[in-house]
Parts: sequence; C-alpha cells; structure tokens
Amino acid sequence: MLKRHSLDAVIIGAGVVGAACAYYAARAGLSVAVVDRGPVAGGTTGAGEGNLLVSDKEAGPELDLALLSTRLWTELAAVLPREIEYEPKGGLVVAPDERTVKALRHFAEGQRAAGVDTAEVAADALRDLEPHLAPGLAGGFHYPQDAQVQPAQAAARLLAASGAETYLGEEVTEILLDRGAVRGVRTPRRELLAPAVVNAAGTWGGRIASLAGVTLPVLPRRGFVLVTEPLPRVVRHKVYAADYIADVASGSAALQSSAVVEGTPSGPVLIGATRERVGFDRSLSTEALRRLAAQAAGLFPVLADVRVMRSYHGFRPYLPDHLPAIGPDPRRPGLLHACGHEGAGIGLAPATGLLIAAALTGTEPPLPVHPFRPDRFGAHAEGADEGPAGVGGGPR
Repeated sequence: MLKRHSLDAVIIGAGVVGAACAYYAARAGLSVAVVDRGPVAGGTTGAGEGNLLVSDKEAGPELDLALLSTRLWTELAAVLPREIEYEPKGGLVVAPDERTVKALRHFAEGQRAAGVDTAEVAADALRDLEPHLAPGLAGGFHYPQDAQVQPAQAAARLLAASGAETYLGEEVTEILLDRGAVRGVRTPRRELLAPAVVNAAGTWGGRIASLAGVTLPVLPRRGFVLVTEPLPRVVRHKVYAADYIADVASGSAALQSSAVVEGTPSGPVLIGATRERVGFDRSLSTEALRRLAAQAAGLFPVLADVRVMRSYHGFRPYLPDHLPAIGPDPRRPGLLHACGHEGAGIGLAPATGLLIAAALTGTEPPLPVHPFRPDRFGAHAEGADEGPAGVGGGPR
C-alpha cells in the first residue's frame, strides 16, 4: 500500500539545482521533499566540472542570473562544509589574434555595464597570470569573479543543509492532479502530496513536464571531460579559448570543441569542453577526446606529455534559446520548472533556487523572471519528449 505524505512542495531532481531549490525553500519556512530516481548528483551535476562562470555570458538575463548566483555562492561557501571545494580562482579568456581580441573587448564592454569585473590582459602579460601558457597568443581578458566548486559535493551539502525529506531511487511515475491543478507526485513506493511540484529534473525536464500535460522542449547535449594525473599547480585559473563563448551560444547539433583547462585542489587538471546533440547516446567519442587533448596541449604545451587518467561525459539540458525555464507554469497551476540550464546549472543553481522560493512563497523575486517563463516556447516546440522514458536528474 502506498504511503501518503503532505508537504508544501515536492522537488523532482536531486542535482545541484534541485538541492538549491530545497535549500532556499526551506530557508523560507516551507516543508519540502526531494525525490529522484537515482542518487544525489547522479545525473548532470555529477558529470560537471563545477563551473561558476560570468565570463562566458553576454549582457542579458542569464548574466543577471549568474551575477546573483556569484554573490550567493560566496555566501554559501561561508556556511557549507569546505568539502564543496569552493575556489574563487578567476577566469582567463585568451585570444589567438588581434581580431579576436577586438571581439572580446566589445563583449567585455557589455558585461562591464551589467556589473561584471573584467580587465584586458596584454599579450606580454598573459604569462604573468599563467606561466605555462603557450607563446604567441594575442591577449586576453581576466575575470576575477569566475570560480569553481566540486559539483557532487556541492549538491550533497546543499541538500543536507536544507533538511528536506529525501527519497532517492524512486522514479516519479505520475504527477497527481485535482481539477487541473497539481496536488503532488506518485512513485512506486509512496504518494507525496503538495500544492506545488518543482521540475528540477535536468535533461529529463521535458519528460516530467509531459507527465503534467505540458510541453517543455529540453534536449540532451552531450559533453566530454578529460582528467589528467595529479600535477603541481600548472594551471592557476580557469583558462579557455575565446571560441568557447561561441560554442556555448551555438544551437548546432554537430560536434563542437574548444579548450577549457583548469587545475583542481587535489591535483588533476580538468580539460573540456565538447558539445553535440546526439540524443542520449552514451558511446565514447574518440574524436571528441582527441580534439580536447590537442586543444589543451595547444594552450598549455606542458600538458602534451601528461597522462590522461580517465574521461567522463554527460548530457547538458539544452533549451532552444539557451535560457533556463524557471518559475510557475501558467498552463498547469501548481507546477514550477527549474531546468534547462545547459552547462551553466551548477553556476546558476543558487539564484534559481532563490527565484523558486520566491514563487512558492508569493514574495517579490530578486530579479525579473519573465525571460525564463516556462511557456515561452509554445505547444509544439521541438524535442519536448526526446529520449527513452524515465525521470530524474540528467548529466551536465
């Protein structure tokens, strides 16, 4: 017999976004449960690098969300255990030629107007910041607000700090409705009754939306990461080539790769990032790994002879306009969404959680939510139910 339990809100997804929603909802005084078909950080979050970036976002709604999250991550780092490995290392975006420097300069001007702290770095000063960078680069931009966390630990510690009831290994099989409004969820083991359900299921956000009878066109975008053997700190910042910014903004389904290189407190260097839309294909792409290795060595020649210990990959929850869906869904009273962040979910999680908490409590949000409205795509958006059946957090 199913167990029944009544709450203020049920959050579907135990990744970092779901954990942040639980944390801020609990701080607002709400009784919350989190349910996921897998473990904490078992999807997108656990396959992420832990990027907390403002450097790759142009002026606009996503950058506003990132700047709010930057401040919130600083606050969280002071209260969460140090195992989250919060590291305000800063970012460095480098350009191969003067044309790209000019493009980055224009990009940075818009960011500064929005509140980003950034400074141009001349070619002859790049190696003051990164002594092992390749020679011949034309210049770059330094972003001191960029940071990093250990994503799985961040999700786990946020969720623990929330005090939310947590039900792992339980797939949501039904969104319960009463006269057209959400009244909870059903899993094979229990019914969790609540007047609000938050869809924080990452790559599977479209599937959860369909259980509630609405469309959300979340698509998986696969990415690979290489992990080197432990090294001395040869990479001080999060360093990436300027074409990474274009890759993030692209909607292409084809394989794209641009070097993103960073050290970690434990020694290994992480090397990303690739993007491709191949559904939920988990097969290894040797071409993607080859490109990453070559591009990383091109930026940091010292890495050319370093051993790669392993690689991993996951799926970013992609929405067609590159903005997440955050907030109440007017098509289904009681349903809220917090998904579709693509590769920025770890960085944007705290601000997303704060917006969801404001919506749940009917209080004024800290920034405009209209750009993130879940119904903006229309009823027939591409890819709303792509992939096999199942629900839960998806890979980064």
